[in-house]
Amino acid sequence: MGRGGRGQQRRMTERDLFADERDERRRRHAPLATRMRPRSLDEVVGQRHLLDDGAAFRAMLRAGRPSSMILWGPPGTGKTTIARLVAEEIGARFEALSATSAGVKEVRGVLAEAAARLEEDRGRTVLFLDEIHRFSRAQQDALLPGVEEGVVVLVGATTENPFYEVNAPLVSRATIFRLEPLAPEDLAELLRRAAADRVRGLGVEVSEEAVDLLAGGVAGDARVALNTLEVAAAVARGSGRDRIEVTDVDAALRRRIVRYDKAGDRHYDVASAFIKSLRGSDVDAALYWLHTMLEAGEDPKFVARRLVILASEDVGLADPTALGVAVDAFRAVEVVGLPEAAYALTQATIHLAAAPKSNSVARALAAARRAVAATASAPVPPHLRSAVAEGQRALGDGVGYRYPHDDPVGVVRQRHLPDEAADAILYEPGHRGAEADVAARLAEADRILGKPPRRGD
Repeated sequence: MGRGGRGQQRRMTERDLFADERDERRRRHAPLATRMRPRSLDEVVGQRHLLDDGAAFRAMLRAGRPSSMILWGPPGTGKTTIARLVAEEIGARFEALSATSAGVKEVRGVLAEAAARLEEDRGRTVLFLDEIHRFSRAQQDALLPGVEEGVVVLVGATTENPFYEVNAPLVSRATIFRLEPLAPEDLAELLRRAAADRVRGLGVEVSEEAVDLLAGGVAGDARVALNTLEVAAAVARGSGRDRIEVTDVDAALRRRIVRYDKAGDRHYDVASAFIKSLRGSDVDAALYWLHTMLEAGEDPKFVARRLVILASEDVGLADPTALGVAVDAFRAVEVVGLPEAAYALTQATIHLAAAPKSNSVARALAAARRAVAATASAPVPPHLRSAVAEGQRALGDGVGYRYPHDDPVGVVRQRHLPDEAADAILYEPGHRGAEADVAARLAEADRILGKPPRRGD
């Protein structure tokens, strides 16, 4: 090797040493969750359905040719860590971009460097794309050729349902792997490891009670668990102790951590669980999901609107007071606000969950819409038309209309539907709660009007 080559090699070695020293200084000051990041797949806790021997994900990595993939799961389940370890397992360069900040220029730059590495036989490139659900169409168009041609192995990470939130062309070119919140026993193992590690971790003792409290109080989020442990250690040391106790964890947690993102997939899952619990008359589950939303900072008007909708859609005439209760709760939210309006929301939730159920209003709505769509141009029968303008009655408008209040029963036999929908039965009453009385009254009215019997529930 020439003198110039040896000099260049020495400068590169010096730069590598300095870079290593800088990395080590950064690691010393990084949060505990970063310092304890697994260095191999064997160190990863949880996600056994992906990482156990025989799992498709593990087998794919051992074969050395992973396909592009999307890692879907809540925060703190190891998406970034697994992406880094994918690169290490196959000896590839790791490049990370965020869909919220990287533009087309950055994407093309990574692809160009990755292509050069392949052409120069310097290995493959794993492109980790955080928050892939936020990827724009322009970013997608820049990236897709590189994914299709194998220039990069794409590893996307998302907390959102990729089938709904990620652009379809990317989903079709990737394998989706779902990551689950860590179980308490997995978190407990991780916490013990971090507490005992004197190099990367805290080097302190921790009581089993403290481990159990923390492992069960972070909704399966390893990152939150480790960073809370670090705060608990600081609380203990501030009290002159080298052992973390339950009181230290309790002070660090401050309050239960609710896994909930008002703009995310979990938001819709919890709202869905709330509605389905109300519909299912499970008052305890309905209250649980209600306060999951409120404790997480959900807009109380969002909750109140759901109650108003359900009062008609799923309770309806089985309890005619339900809609008024729900509307009153909405009004209470507007007038009083949280936290006091939580009483009104709780009361309305209990009322609606305990109420008899009927979806006859929803069925009637759908039937009416179908009938209107099928007879959109049907004219109003002449006797039902308005005849306020001079000369309209001479044209037959309003002629022959019978005023029901003039009849002792209050119902008179006359036609109200257009000819095109003359035989339509749009409302079929249920027979639960107060709607049974409605069905009986309608049966008598139908007899007078000459309508066929209604099926009902």
